[in-house]
Amino acid sequence: MTNSQPQPPTAAPQLEPDARERLGQDILREIARLQRLSNRGLWALSLFLLICMFAWRGFPFLPPPDRIVALLGKPPSSQMIGIALLIYTFSAIILSLSRMTMAMEHHNCFSHVCYLTGFFLFYHFAKALDDNYWAVFGAGITILGVESYRIWTWCNEAIAKRRETLEYVRKTGRMPLEE
Repeated sequence: MTNSQPQPPTAAPQLEPDARERLGQDILREIARLQRLSNRGLWALSLFLLICMFAWRGFPFLPPPDRIVALLGKPPSSQMIGIALLIYTFSAIILSLSRMTMAMEHHNCFSHVCYLTGFFLFYHFAKALDDNYWAVFGAGITILGVESYRIWTWCNEAIAKRRETLEYVRKTGRMPLEE
């Protein structure tokens, strides 16, 4: 009969000095990439605030709503746009929170800026932007704030792991074993 006790994991082989240096540089590049990536939510929030400034002024660079309505047809009512905004807001927040819970790597929050801009434009063409500006603004700040926080925390956790790996490689000359 054989003894079926689990064997302890064997240590990773010692890396050559050149390989250790290359691995360290790769880890440092990945840390720098993650640091840049952690600001993506803030960039999306900044873009949204810029669009909010144009919406506040009634999109002065766009043709008047009457010309757009004549070209595209009657826009949905402000109540229908409001219902769609409410559904979108809750869906986006739930999606973001579920990604946060699952620690998913997903960094594209600029799509939210596009959707929110669409709501501003729908209200603008329905001639209801003045009454509904703050609803879109509040939804956007909430959604993009949650997304920005999610991306930032995911990146910071990944950076901490990479720094631990780098420290281990520098101390031992080995790659840590995957758990």
